Amino acid sequence: MPSSKKLFTYPSSHKSNQVDNYHGTSVADPYRWLEDPDSEETRTWIEAQNQITFGYLSEIPAREKIKQRLTKLWDYEKYGIPFQEGERYFYFKNNGLQNQSVLYTLKTLEGEPKVLLNPNKLSEDGTVALSGLSISEDGKLLAYGLSTSGSDWQEWKVRDVETGEDLQDHLKWIKFSGTSWTHDHQGFFYSRYDEPNEKTQLEDVNYYQKLYYHQLGTSQSEDVLIYHRPDQKEWGFGGGVSENGHYLIISIWLGTDSKNLVFFKDLTNPNAEVVELINQFEADYSFIDNYDSVFYFRTDLNASRGRVIAIDTKNPAPENWQEIIPQSAETLESVGILNNQFVADYLKDAHSQIKIFDLKGGFIREVELPGLGSAGGFGGKRHDTETFYSYASFTTPGTIYRYDMITGKSTVFRQPQVDFNPDNYETKQVFYQSKDGTRVPMFITHKKGIKLDGNNPTYLYAYGGFNASMTPGFSVSLLVWMEMGGIYAMPNIRGGGEYGEEWHQGGMKDKKQNVFDDFIGAAEWLIANKYTKTEKLAIAGGSNGGLLVGACITQRPDLFGAAIPAVGVMDMLRFHKFTIGWAWTSEYGSADNSEEFPALYAYSPLHNIKADTAYPATLITTADHDDRVVPAHSFKFAAALQEAHAGDTPTLIRIETKAGHGAGKPTAKIIEEAADKWAFLVRALNVEV
Repeated sequence: MPSSKKLFTYPSSHKSNQVDNYHGTSVADPYRWLEDPDSEETRTWIEAQNQITFGYLSEIPAREKIKQRLTKLWDYEKYGIPFQEGERYFYFKNNGLQNQSVLYTLKTLEGEPKVLLNPNKLSEDGTVALSGLSISEDGKLLAYGLSTSGSDWQEWKVRDVETGEDLQDHLKWIKFSGTSWTHDHQGFFYSRYDEPNEKTQLEDVNYYQKLYYHQLGTSQSEDVLIYHRPDQKEWGFGGGVSENGHYLIISIWLGTDSKNLVFFKDLTNPNAEVVELINQFEADYSFIDNYDSVFYFRTDLNASRGRVIAIDTKNPAPENWQEIIPQSAETLESVGILNNQFVADYLKDAHSQIKIFDLKGGFIREVELPGLGSAGGFGGKRHDTETFYSYASFTTPGTIYRYDMITGKSTVFRQPQVDFNPDNYETKQVFYQSKDGTRVPMFITHKKGIKLDGNNPTYLYAYGGFNASMTPGFSVSLLVWMEMGGIYAMPNIRGGGEYGEEWHQGGMKDKKQNVFDDFIGAAEWLIANKYTKTEKLAIAGGSNGGLLVGACITQRPDLFGAAIPAVGVMDMLRFHKFTIGWAWTSEYGSADNSEEFPALYAYSPLHNIKADTAYPATLITTADHDDRVVPAHSFKFAAALQEAHAGDTPTLIRIETKAGHGAGKPTAKIIEEAADKWAFLVRALNVEV
C-alpha cells in the first residue's frame, strides 16, 4: 500500500516541546499553538488545510449530483408548531431554501399571516440567526435574541408586534439564557455574564452568571440585579415567570449536570426575598405549573425515569411532598398542563408516547401517534382545550397536528410535501448486546428490499452523553444517503437519557468506556448480521458524538471504513479550560482531579493516536466561530492524526468559516456541508451513484 504522505502533502504542523505533568504523568502537547485561533500561524494552517480538503472534495464526480438532489429535496415548505399569546398566534415557516425560518403572526389561524421577524434580512449570507424569543402575555411585545456566525453569545432586542418596529432596548453579553416577561408587560428577566475581553471572547471561560430584570425603555446598565452568587462562580440561573404571573421560578444549574436547585420569588410583594425551595444538588426538578402555593415538578428524585410531585410552598419540608404521577416503565421526558390536565411526554424504547392524566394523577388516555416516531409540542395555557404538536419519523417529514383535549382527536394542520415516496422505505428497531451484556436498542432505516449480503454502505450515528435522547427524526440529508442505497443506523447508547438517569450515569465519568463499547457493539452487530462490512461502514457523530467517533477510531481503527467526527471534544485533558467547557466536568470528570485523570487519559482521542497506524478515511469537521467546543480540539486532533496515519486513505479537516457549533447555521451552508460529507463517503466506501 502506498503511504498517505504520497497521496497528500498535508500542511506543515510543527511540533513544540510542550509537556505537562498530570499527577506524575508527563503528557506531551506538541500542537498547543493551534489553541490560538487568531494567530497568523494558525490562520495559515487553517487556510492550507481547507485548500487541500475542498480541493479533494471538489474533484469527486458525484458531489455536484448529490448537491443538486439535496437542494431539490430541501425545497419544501417547513412549518413550526403554532403557539398563542394574547389575541395572536405565532409560528415559524421556511419556504424551502431560505437560510433561516421566518416568524409570522396572525389574529386567527385562518387569517392572513404577517411577517414579524425575518432573520434572512439581518445579514447577506444568513449567518445572523434568531437564537431565542419570548412574547409578552398580551401578545403585543416580542423579545428576541440574535446570534452571529453561530456563536453562543447573544444580543437581545424588543419589537412591537403590531407595528413590526424595534424599540430602543438592546441587551448584550447574554449566553445560555432565555427571557421571561412579567405580566404587566413592562419588562423581563434574563441572565448574563460580565463583558468579556473583546479579543478572546470566543475562548475565555464563562463564570459568574447573574440574573437581572430589564425594564422596557431603560439602558442595560440600569437593569436590576435579582440574584447572583459571588461565592459560586459556576452557578447559572434560569428565571421563568409562572403562568399566573405571581412567582419568579429560578432554576439553578451547575454545568451540564442534570441536578439543579429551585428558588423562587413572590412577584406580588415588591419586598419579597428569594426563597430557597430546593437547595441541594441531588436530582433534576423541572417546574410544571402552580395552583396557589402548590408547585408541581417533574423530577427524577428516587425515580431515575421520572415522576411528578407536588410541593406546597407553605409546607415545603420533603416529608410533606406528594407523589402525583409515579414512575413508570417508560421515561418521563417532560410534562405540561392543558385543560387542567397533565400532558406527559414519555419515551418508550426511544420513541414518543404521550399520556394524559388528571391533576390527581389518574390516567385518562394515551394520544394515538402514527407510528415509531417523535412527537413534540403540546404547548399552551392550563385552561386551553386545544393544542398543537408535531410528529416526525425517519421517513415522515415533520407534520403539524391539531389536538382536541376534550375529545382526544388529532387532525392534520400542516403536512409538508417532499419529493419522495415514504412507502419505498422501512424502519425497524433491533436490540443487541453490548460488551458487558447490556441490551441496547438501535433504529435501522433503508430502502425496502435491500439484500443482507454485507455489501451495503452504512452510516452509523450516535451521541451518547449529557442525558440527551436520540429519537427518530426526518432528515433530507439522510434521505439522499438512503436513495443512494445507504443504510442509516442509530443506536441509543448509554450516556443518553432514553432510559432515564440510570442510563445516563452508565456512560458518565469513569463509565464513559461503556459508551464506546455500545457503539462498537452496534458496528459489530451490523457486520455480523450482514447489513454491511468494515469497508462499507462509516461512523459519525457531533460534539460529544464527535468525541465518540474519535475514541472509537483510536480504539478500533480496524473496524470502520470511514469516520466523520463533527465539532468533537478531542482533548479530554484541557476541554475545561475554554468557554463553557468547565461545565462538562460533571459529565466527564476533570484531568485536574488525580482520581479522574486516568480514565480521561485512557480514552482521550488526541492522546490515543498511535504512530504508524492505518486509520479509516476521516473527515473532521469544525467551525472557526465555535465557542462551545472550541475548534482547537479538531485542529490538534487533525494534526496528530495526519502525522500518525500510515494508510492510503485521506485524513482531512473541513473548517467552516463564519459558523459555530451548529445552531442557526444557514440552509446554504448545511447543504454544502451535507454534499461534502456524502461525497467523501461515496469515495471512501466505494459507493456507486
